[in-house]
Amino acid sequence: MRIILVVLCLLAGLGSAAAADLKLLTAGAYKSVALELISAFEKRTGHKVTVENATAGALQKRIAGGEYFDVVVLPPLVLGPFLGGRVVESSAKSLARVGIGVAVKQGAPLPDISSVDAFKKTLLAARAVAYIDPAAGGSSGVYLAKLFEKLGIAPQIKAKSVLVPGGLVAERVVNGQADIALHQISEILAVPGAVLVGPIPLEVQHYTEYSGGVSVGSRNRAAADALLLEFADPKNLPVLKKRGMDEP
Repeated sequence: MRIILVVLCLLAGLGSAAAADLKLLTAGAYKSVALELISAFEKRTGHKVTVENATAGALQKRIAGGEYFDVVVLPPLVLGPFLGGRVVESSAKSLARVGIGVAVKQGAPLPDISSVDAFKKTLLAARAVAYIDPAAGGSSGVYLAKLFEKLGIAPQIKAKSVLVPGGLVAERVVNGQADIALHQISEILAVPGAVLVGPIPLEVQHYTEYSGGVSVGSRNRAAADALLLEFADPKNLPVLKKRGMDEP
């Protein structure tokens, strides 16, 4: 009996030693997907994952500044320069893509965004329009600033812009700061009290892809590899769809 207890204690100790603490840096659009997948991953493996999200531009600066992480999720254009440097090049995997949507406060009339012209009129009629501050490096904000120029409405939108440095833009329609919010669809769906009107018209839509990679400095390489494989599993498509994203 004593021998059995000793063996069980040793096995328990090995299990504890095998459990790892991981740090994930992710662009905000992928956060809701990551959290759902991580929940199952932690239960199955015993690993613990700390999730930190920010705009792609902010994460780019943090990684370049030497911040520790185990796994990172970013648009390929932002991740690319780190491959072979701070990120293991062979670990890179395409994970998802997402488009930009329009949100209003729950209970508010749904504006017409059925065409580019209708979308443009809706923006011009709005009291205030919230979107990610392009200076913060958020993918949707950078694109929208260019789109407003292309549509010839940049001065009008600038005068009533609610620029959000990071986080969930749709919170600005919930708290009344704006009556229209433009953001990645997955981030709109993450805001209670906000309603997704729909994606912006296809003719002006912009999809952002997200890829993941493992840090060359990860202290838990096997666990980090396992987490990224979890994210890249094709079986995750229903989770992506539920969270407003699609396969890459």
